[in-house]
Amino acid sequence: MITPDATAVEPDQRGLDEVVELCRDLIRIDTSNYFDGTGPGERQAAEYVAHRLDEVGIDSTLLEAGPRRTSVVARIPGRDRSRPALLVHGHLDVVPADPHDWSVDPFAGEIRDGCLWGRGAVDMKNMNAMILAAVRRLARSGELPARDIVLAFLADEEAGGDLGSRWLATHHRDLLDGCDQAVSECGGFSIDVPGADRRVYLIETARKGVAWLRLRARGTRGHGSMITNDNATAHLAAAVTRLARHTWPLELTATTTRMTNELRDLTGIDVTEDDLGGTPLAPVAGMISSSLRHVANPTVLRAGDTVNVVPSHAEALVDGRFVPGLHEEFLRTVADVVGPGIQVDVMDFTAADEVDPNGSLISAMHQALSAEDPTATVIPYCSSASTDNASFAPLGIQGFGFAPLQLPPGFNFAAMFHGTDERVPLDSLRFGARTLHRFLTDN
Repeated sequence: MITPDATAVEPDQRGLDEVVELCRDLIRIDTSNYFDGTGPGERQAAEYVAHRLDEVGIDSTLLEAGPRRTSVVARIPGRDRSRPALLVHGHLDVVPADPHDWSVDPFAGEIRDGCLWGRGAVDMKNMNAMILAAVRRLARSGELPARDIVLAFLADEEAGGDLGSRWLATHHRDLLDGCDQAVSECGGFSIDVPGADRRVYLIETARKGVAWLRLRARGTRGHGSMITNDNATAHLAAAVTRLARHTWPLELTATTTRMTNELRDLTGIDVTEDDLGGTPLAPVAGMISSSLRHVANPTVLRAGDTVNVVPSHAEALVDGRFVPGLHEEFLRTVADVVGPGIQVDVMDFTAADEVDPNGSLISAMHQALSAEDPTATVIPYCSSASTDNASFAPLGIQGFGFAPLQLPPGFNFAAMFHGTDERVPLDSLRFGARTLHRFLTDN
């Protein structure tokens, strides 16, 4: 069991709101996920979360899908137990961080320039801290949320959730009984619109699907000094180049249609055509543009053992992300683009999903945001990345991204995800904890 280290907080920071302390403590627990089981796991962070819940009388259960691959689940009774429950979840693992690339120690939780720095500050120990702060405030006040809340702090999201959300949904479905909606990461962050006297908050109501692919090329093995027209490495390189250069057409869904229309009305920017660099949307340009079409990025190449041998086979790994409802069309196009002779295998598949972007929960989020920020305008969007919400969608649980953050103008939010010098503004954390508390109390 890990307990908070009060001596680790500098004297001039002791007055910080609890959400900052919680986020800082979590950042200082290294939960790097290396995809191969060699990392420290989430056990220590899970014990910390359980301890913080226990302090205010919230019982929780620790579950392990593998050694030290630990998740935490708790249920808080609501005022109206006849209503379906709300699942509120976050993942405890983070992607690795090379300290040589950072301006600060990525696991020190340093406070500098009004921000909390460290791996997980945005993805997504900030949301974990906001959840903890909100429910701890509820518990201390003796106030019940509007309906039952199921809390889940999960392992292994960064590697696809096999030891976290997928495992929970498969092996402990009973802990999610009665849940019909869920909120988690990748939504609720703000964009300033100069001259409009409004601040846009993007709410995730859809997630692109994931198809991690392996491309295989075969050729004739031979001596590197001999002319060959059947070189597996060359075949693969040409296929990968064609895929990387392919222009994917616009594919709009109910969510992205509403997003493009409302952003155009509010800002005058056509996100389907305009270059977003230099516009108010620049800090999230990549997130918006990537949500409008399929994406297929070659990420790993493997071929040959030595410089003087032409290999008989070569392979590439591709991170494919497809628009909801179009996974078959996406896979067909990949096969067509890479061409004949290239084998395409799906290594891992996560379905895309989309919920009603005009539903009542969006209105509830708007109300909570407006209470803290009267200029708030809510617009739904489709996340270019998948989240743990995808694991719960097959259970009939509609997923939303709502980790509310009021960000300073120009803050490069998209670059924080998996990026170097990841950080979150302290005021944004405080805003998020207050907003999430309102949302859970009233809805």
